[in-house]
Amino acid sequence: PSPCRVAMCVGKCSRIVGPCLLVLGTLSAAANILLLFPGGASKYLVEGHISKHAKAMPGIWGGGITVSTVACTASFLACLWSGDEGMEQAVPLCPPAAPSFPKLALLGAAACFVLCGVGLTNGPLCFYNTSQHGTGHGTLWGYPFLDAGSQELEARAENYLHDRHTWSICLEPAGVVAWNVVLFSLLLLISAAEMVLASLQILNGCLGCLCGFCERK
Repeated sequence: PSPCRVAMCVGKCSRIVGPCLLVLGTLSAAANILLLFPGGASKYLVEGHISKHAKAMPGIWGGGITVSTVACTASFLACLWSGDEGMEQAVPLCPPAAPSFPKLALLGAAACFVLCGVGLTNGPLCFYNTSQHGTGHGTLWGYPFLDAGSQELEARAENYLHDRHTWSICLEPAGVVAWNVVLFSLLLLISAAEMVLASLQILNGCLGCLCGFCERK
C-alpha cells in the first residue's frame, strides 16, 4: 500500500485505541478508589485498615493516570496525522514522543497487573478470629488467608479463592473478601486489556515511523 494509505490507517487505529485506553484508564482508577472504601464505608480508610496493595493504588497511577495520559496523547497525535485535507500535505508520522508514550502505558498497565495479582493472591486485610487458624486466641486485624498460607502444607494448599466457605472468617468489614476479589479481578482484566492495546499502539507507531511521509498527490 502507498505511504498515504498506511498513514491514514495508522491515524484511524490511534483514534480507536486512544479512546479505548481512556475508558479503561477511567475504569481502573474508579475500581481502585472503590477498593479504598470496602462496603462503601470510609472509616476503614481513616483507621488505616485497608489492604496495603489497595493503598498502593496501582489502578490509579498505573492503570489509570499513566494509561489515560497516553490515551489523550494518542488521540491528539491521531488528529494531527489525519487532517481535514485527507493528509494531502506531508505529515511526519514519527514525532519524538510517539515511541515513548505507549511504552509508558505498557509499563503502567503491567505494574498494575502485577500488584493487583499479588493483592488478589494475598487476600484482604480484615478483622478476624485467629483461633480458626490455630495461631492463637482472640481477634485482630491482619491477612488471614496469607497467614494460613504460611503455615503447614495442608493450609497452604487450601486456596481461599476456590473455597468461599472460608470467606466468613473475616468479621469486619462486612463482605470485604468478595469486595476485594471482585475489584482486584476487575483490575486484572482491565490492566490486561490495557497491555494488549498499548502493545498494539506501539506496533502502530512503529508502522507509522517506517512509512515516513504522505506525499502530496
